[in-house]
Amino acid sequence: MGVSEILATIDHEISQLQQARALLSGRAMPAAKNKVGRPRKIAAAVIPGDLKPAKKKTRKLSPEGRKRIAEAAKKRWAALKAKTAGPKK
Repeated sequence: MGVSEILATIDHEISQLQQARALLSGRAMPAAKNKVGRPRKIAAAVIPGDLKPAKKKTRKLSPEGRKRIAEAAKKRWAALKAKTAGPKK
């Protein structure tokens, strides 16, 4: 996490605390302005490791399946090569 992300997270928390204080004290706080541009990745920095989704398990390819795929690729390339080569002079 970079320094800019930490500062953005702190700024976000400060604004939330100011809003909560204004609500508790009974003062009306002006609405926050929407900033122009792409939002920062604050949400990703706040999520703890326990709540992040688990990584998908990778699928294993059997040797027979790998062999079938290789043979099919060779067959396709041979057909393409024969098609583009044309008759020899």
